[in-house]
Amino acid sequence: MLSTMRNIGIMAHIDAGKTTTTERILFYTGKSHRIGEVDDGEAIMDWMEQEQERGITIQSAATTTYWKDHQINIIDTPGHVDFTAEVERSLRVLDGAIAIFDAVHGVEPQTETVWRQASRYHVPCVGYVNKMDRAGADFFNAVEDVKNKLKINTLPLQIPIGKESSFEGVIDLIEMKEIRWDNNGEDMAFSPIAPQREEAAKQWREKLIDTLSGFSDAITEKYLAGEEIDVSLIKSVIRKAVIKRDILPMFAGASRRNLGVQPIIDAIVDYLPAPDECAPEIGHNLKKEEDVSIPCDPKGQPLGLVFKIQNDREAGSLCYVRVYSGSFKSGSAVYNVGKKKRERANRILRMHSNKSDPIDSLNAGDIGVIIGMKLAQTGDTIGSEGLPVVLEKMQFPEPVISISIEPKTISDQDKLKDILAILSKEDPTFTTRENEETGQLIISGMGELHLDVLVTRILREYKLGAKVGNPQVTYRESISAVKEHSESFSKVVAGKENTAGVTLRVEPAQRGSGNKYVYAARTSGRSEVPQEITDAIESGINGAFSSGIVMGYPCIDITATVTNIQYSEQTSTAFAFEACASMAFDEACRNAAPILLEPIMAVDLNTPHDFVGEVMSLVTQRGGQIISMNSKSDIDEIKAQAPMEKMFGFMTNLRSVSQGRASFTLQFSHFEKKTER
Repeated sequence: MLSTMRNIGIMAHIDAGKTTTTERILFYTGKSHRIGEVDDGEAIMDWMEQEQERGITIQSAATTTYWKDHQINIIDTPGHVDFTAEVERSLRVLDGAIAIFDAVHGVEPQTETVWRQASRYHVPCVGYVNKMDRAGADFFNAVEDVKNKLKINTLPLQIPIGKESSFEGVIDLIEMKEIRWDNNGEDMAFSPIAPQREEAAKQWREKLIDTLSGFSDAITEKYLAGEEIDVSLIKSVIRKAVIKRDILPMFAGASRRNLGVQPIIDAIVDYLPAPDECAPEIGHNLKKEEDVSIPCDPKGQPLGLVFKIQNDREAGSLCYVRVYSGSFKSGSAVYNVGKKKRERANRILRMHSNKSDPIDSLNAGDIGVIIGMKLAQTGDTIGSEGLPVVLEKMQFPEPVISISIEPKTISDQDKLKDILAILSKEDPTFTTRENEETGQLIISGMGELHLDVLVTRILREYKLGAKVGNPQVTYRESISAVKEHSESFSKVVAGKENTAGVTLRVEPAQRGSGNKYVYAARTSGRSEVPQEITDAIESGINGAFSSGIVMGYPCIDITATVTNIQYSEQTSTAFAFEACASMAFDEACRNAAPILLEPIMAVDLNTPHDFVGEVMSLVTQRGGQIISMNSKSDIDEIKAQAPMEKMFGFMTNLRSVSQGRASFTLQFSHFEKKTER
């Protein structure tokens, strides 16, 4: 039943308690028989060896559990900015999310990033203020911080009883009862509100009803008439407002101490939408060349999105799929709509972290794994030939840091290339290329931690010895002028003449808009140009985009328009046109005032008040610009921008000037023209 299904994610800044909370959810719903602790390296959802060693989540892990006759598919996502792709692809396919906030620090830099991702995909959320037992914890400050920074109408459904070491439970503002936990958090004890807390509880209950009256005439009428408002009415109004993203209901707890988790599980069922309550998915019909809406119907044509690929030594590619319509059956044919290829779903699995259970079919609204699809990549739409609809792909940020890698023995060169191909298929933000001049393999990623994790996987998981170079910045190339160029190609291969002619105009596009290919050719001659020729031209130019202009770095923000081609039925071939288009692009760009672009990073720093001057000075010494500063009770928050090439080794210097008490996160912001410093 679709109405009893929930697809939810857990999202937050690093170290806010995502995995710790997920472990409790699995324990209290009966999915696991013990609570796995992140600090002990025993978390069920952090199954990778490196996750257990580092105490962080690296790969999003999926699991399914059950609560009050509802099936809950959960994805636990990473919090570190280097693994933002894992969050992006998870939020793309989820119907709801739990946003976890640290009771001490409130909204942190990565919280804002994941919130923007959730907003982009219109994912309804419930908020959970965790770590209420920590020194400096303040529920009301955290709620206010969320309201101000995330620009969302926060609505506390609970208020805490005590804080820091005296935190002992919560007051439920809907039922107007106190809740406490014991016996490993399994037993919930309800009691009337103590007299000393009655006044505060009534005030917050008043605020709750006042906010909800803005969404419901029924609540307004009962409130004005002084009548008792039914709990079911309150919950139904909250649910509607949450699904529209009009409010963010807020809960309090301390997951590490097993306090406050069950109300969050209830909130998943009570307030987050079932798959058929979400807006229909929008896809592009390739035959009709128009956008169509896809209702969540188990009896419709099968349609799903591959949102993650994971390589398994024995099974091959595990394709994580969210099904939006119809169903996919084990052993049946699956059509890859974008690639126009048929494959077979040999097996279908229900995942629980790195373990799995076989199932017969995957139906509309559900999330699972299909084994047997060799061609599928992240973002591919699968379905049937009867419904040639492509769903919107995910948008991933550009890699900004590179290192060279080479095997310790020449005989392992091909093995290393195969491993890199597997890793880049799993992770869309990890790319690999070969330096034409040196023959070195260059791998690129989102940050030093990202590349460190991947290199460690190569050494340990795949047991391949490799030598790694120092980190380098990944630049981009673009152009700053408009240029048109005509190129002709003629070559005899195996006694057959191959000819082509292409006229191409290149022009700079708005920064950050990406590359664009336009075919607007006026064909010379009367012959109709075959599809394979136009496909070859597009392939040649797309290949040239990635191979660079002068320095060999990938091109960005260029519009390439084919204005004319010379085609002959007798001698023109797809091979000739692909080569000719690539040559035309290279020559046109070389004459269009090429420029080198460097990655500019958004730097978010937290520092105690005593060191704010030294920290700001350190940023400006590295070519950074201070964008804003916000002073809190215990720390100053500084937002800045700085060129990536100046940020290597920044952590060591920051620790030095702040006695190890300041911290920072680094995230790609944009590319801009490199200036000589």
